[in-house]
Amino acid sequence: MKTLHPNQFFKRQTTLSEIGESGQKKLQNAKVLVVGCGGLGSPVAVYLAQSGVGEIHLVDFDTIDVSNLHRQVFYTLNDVGKYKAAVLSEIITQRTPFTKTTFSTKPVQKETVLDLVSQFDIVVDGTDSLPTKYLLNDACVLKNKPLIYGSLYKFDGYVATFNVLQKNGEYSCNLRDAFPEMATDIPNCEEAGTLNPIVGIIAMQQVNEVVKLITGVGKPLVNQLLIYNSLQNSQLKMKLKKLVFKEKISEIFKNESYFDASCEIQNTDWLISNEEMKAILSGRVQSRPLIISVLNANEKHPFTINQFTSLSVIKSNNFSIDTNKVYIFVCKKGITSYSAVKILKETYPSVKMLSLVGGILNYADENN
Repeated sequence: MKTLHPNQFFKRQTTLSEIGESGQKKLQNAKVLVVGCGGLGSPVAVYLAQSGVGEIHLVDFDTIDVSNLHRQVFYTLNDVGKYKAAVLSEIITQRTPFTKTTFSTKPVQKETVLDLVSQFDIVVDGTDSLPTKYLLNDACVLKNKPLIYGSLYKFDGYVATFNVLQKNGEYSCNLRDAFPEMATDIPNCEEAGTLNPIVGIIAMQQVNEVVKLITGVGKPLVNQLLIYNSLQNSQLKMKLKKLVFKEKISEIFKNESYFDASCEIQNTDWLISNEEMKAILSGRVQSRPLIISVLNANEKHPFTINQFTSLSVIKSNNFSIDTNKVYIFVCKKGITSYSAVKILKETYPSVKMLSLVGGILNYADENN
């Protein structure tokens, strides 16, 4: 293949008088950090590269699962088990020669986040972890970096451009102006579910915000939160008012742990292995514990479930425990179920409660 020139690759985009070669050069000189390479982050990263962003760094510690594929459309069955960030980096490399792509498979942590975000012009939040969203927001405020926010809940999507330098020298609203406190009872996609189209719609909105911010074209979603409902095909913009300033966020950052259960080192005393689970199910163990699923009842399970619940029910203290019984909690990946055990152990420390290591996906894989 002959040498490809950017003028050929981006011709349709530079034809736009509002973009032109000067706008394309701004994109080429931009450095963007994309945190989360799932339903939001993967299309965001690919489309930013295809738009001409010169440098993209991808961060995601998770691996690709079959249940991801319906909405994370750049991954295939052959990618299952591989790191999302590594696969996505290779996809971008194959698609455009004008973007330098790097990646990390380590989770974003408080100890390193300030140094991380300081290296980039714009940060894109493609995560489904509330603690990580607030960590990114607070780090961007402290380092004066714009944050392109995106989140999903069932059929709704949320988009905003936070912490942008204004003409008066002040910075626009941030995540804490929209949602001052980190909610603890909002289920993630694994618990609540999500529809394929809304994921792509919100991701493209995020891409649009990044491109507008870099090129200076159009009006970014500054000091407002866009809320889109896919069932009604309706949207509204909620105006935001500056309430939480940098000084307050600096204080929060010092005291907040930003703990995320998906990154936690689990207590082995609260875990049950696949082999131990098989022994129970086969009858090799006389006493059979109650198996509790913290997944939707419509989910497929490889064994009989005695009871269904959710993490929100457990957090609200509405889950009853018989102190004379043994409980095994299961979920898809063993993260939500472990959180359930951890919460219940605070109230019932003497009751034997276990979480299935790796969840039902890992159990099913080993038994195929």
